[in-house]
Amino acid sequence: MICFNEKNKTFHLTGKRFSYIFYVNAAGFLQNVHYGAKVEEGDIAYLIAHRAKSHAPNPDSMNCDMALNEMPSEFSPYGRGDYREPTAIVLRRDGARMSRLRYVSHKIFDGVPEVKGMPHARGGGRTLAVTLKDDCSSLETILHYTVWDESDVLVRNAEYVNAGKESVVLEKAYSFCCDLPEGDYSLLRLWGHWARERYPETVPLGHGVTRLQSLRGASSHQMNPFTALLAKDCAEEHGECYGVQLIYSGSFALTAEKSPVDTVRLQGGIQDIGFSMQLGGGETFVTPQAMLTYSDEGTGGMSRSIHDFIREQIVRPDCVYRRRPILVNNWEATYFDFDNEKLFAIIDEAARLGIDTFVLDDGWFGKRNDDRSGLGDWFVNENKLQGGLKTVIDRCKKNGLKFGLWFEPEMISEDSDLYRAHPDLAIKKEGVKPVCGRHQLVLDFTRKEIVDHVFGVVSKVLRENDISYVKWDMNRNITEVYSAALPPEKQGEFMHRYILGVYDLAERLTAAFPHVFFEGCAGGGGRFDAGSLYYFPQFWTSDDTDAYERTKIQWGTSYAYPLSAMSCHVSVCPNHQTQRSTPFETRGVIASLGATGYELDLSKMSQEDKEKTKAQIAAYKEIDELVLKGDLYRLSNPFENNYFCEMLVSKDKNKAYVAGERAHGCPCDYDKTLRLYGLDEKKIYFIRELDITASGKALCTAGLNFPRLPDFGGWVWHVEEVH
Repeated sequence: MICFNEKNKTFHLTGKRFSYIFYVNAAGFLQNVHYGAKVEEGDIAYLIAHRAKSHAPNPDSMNCDMALNEMPSEFSPYGRGDYREPTAIVLRRDGARMSRLRYVSHKIFDGVPEVKGMPHARGGGRTLAVTLKDDCSSLETILHYTVWDESDVLVRNAEYVNAGKESVVLEKAYSFCCDLPEGDYSLLRLWGHWARERYPETVPLGHGVTRLQSLRGASSHQMNPFTALLAKDCAEEHGECYGVQLIYSGSFALTAEKSPVDTVRLQGGIQDIGFSMQLGGGETFVTPQAMLTYSDEGTGGMSRSIHDFIREQIVRPDCVYRRRPILVNNWEATYFDFDNEKLFAIIDEAARLGIDTFVLDDGWFGKRNDDRSGLGDWFVNENKLQGGLKTVIDRCKKNGLKFGLWFEPEMISEDSDLYRAHPDLAIKKEGVKPVCGRHQLVLDFTRKEIVDHVFGVVSKVLRENDISYVKWDMNRNITEVYSAALPPEKQGEFMHRYILGVYDLAERLTAAFPHVFFEGCAGGGGRFDAGSLYYFPQFWTSDDTDAYERTKIQWGTSYAYPLSAMSCHVSVCPNHQTQRSTPFETRGVIASLGATGYELDLSKMSQEDKEKTKAQIAAYKEIDELVLKGDLYRLSNPFENNYFCEMLVSKDKNKAYVAGERAHGCPCDYDKTLRLYGLDEKKIYFIRELDITASGKALCTAGLNFPRLPDFGGWVWHVEEVH
């Protein structure tokens, strides 16, 4: 709901459990009054009179704008008295950059504003659009706020309009600014590396600016476009916190600035380092959307709100609750070394085990026998696959399996027919030897004709073959930030234009082939973000498939993304990334906490493991609806404890699924208590594996003992309400 009070010029936005309040103060600036737990409409006048006005600039004072430095603002200008990080910087022809943006008008309407060419919240809700005019230039800024009655997520972005005739240059154009009251906050971030993505790290928020960012042209393995501010004493299931994440997959920045008086400014959007956007007279620039989430139920409550929002408003509606394919991927089974017979052996065994989809990974095209050649040549290598893809697809059909295929559409190998014919398609600067990553270059997706070409060749493969699943990979980041097709004054737009090209291709392919289920991948989880999930309902969580390491990766990922978005596979041991051996049962347990599958040579498995695979698949089908729709409760943190444990609970709290792993054998840790605090305390439950009947209150408060398990032992409990 959005209400505007004409008398005190106040905007009151509410969601399921939060209020967001700001007003137009006497000087014409947008000043934040409250963001947090719901406030009654009748209390707003009190908040303005006794809290907000002490920070408001006095329009009659010569020093009016100097008060901006401590005013809780909805948009921070540059060069007019606010010395904190600005939300935007606009350069004019005379070299001036100062801005002073004040309220002009607003409108309230149903739905979400269009964000052309970018992923966005899909619909519903109600939107407030507030127009600000710069006293110092021709710039107008429209701030968008969208709320949903049944969600604790507030979506924001900004539209920058050059209302004059002379061109201006945006040197910084963030999506939002949110000033929070003074507090002893901690900052949660998700950092990582290849095979170690999205590790959670919580640190006290110190004074000054804390900056999370990627300069890689992708949201990256190293830093996810998500952060949270945790109030003092905030924990998993209690306390206040604020989550922020971008619906964007390119280079980004998120900043948290703690002032000398302990107030905190959260901002973010497109990475401003190296960025510039030229706006001619009448032109506009729309920024990516950002999701802001408030929770007074700890980080667990924050995560559950985010998960629901991503499922309901971000993921493709036709895919979000569709039963996920249970697949086998041949990558770790064969790598590049395969032929018809090797693939047939895996396909035949997959059918016997109950797997429903076979995915052919890298190496099926061009002259692709290693990672040094072939990218860009999207035609079948018939020296490897006698009879082409049709023979493999026919073998799948004979066994009742669907067929999936791997692409890396954004890349090109120097050793490829495409590069030899058109070397100018790659990102590079004439006279400068380009940097190779994984022996490949990146196609210049800022150029529409290149995106059109890739759409054409990939579409041809999808049209001519019965393909139901596509794995879209991206195995290196951008180095040369330059396009030969852009004039000098537009080179600062390169990184953003690149990701718009990626979005254009993804939009066109998913629209042209709606029957195909698209999975995202980026050298593992290097572009795992809400922007990617708009096109790809699930993402390859990490190239690290080790059942112990995955507990940490999946735990961290779950702070900002639902389990249904995580691809989780059982792989061979010793594990290819860590050389660790874990029980086959445990690998299945951890892989069940997401879209499950297998990443190994099924034909080489022991008969015992084959029988276990059949049992795992049957068991997964029993709980996959909880993976798709359930509420997640993180019960035991593998970064802090010897045990990892998560629980999925149905929305009606009639059933739950508990899955966990004990890391290492150590004495005297068996009698520790595990509380199932996501259950309904008033209901009676039966735990199948333990043959225990108990009230939800007993299970939430007294709990259960952790099971006695060997190193890397895994377990599951099925919990059902007793009627």
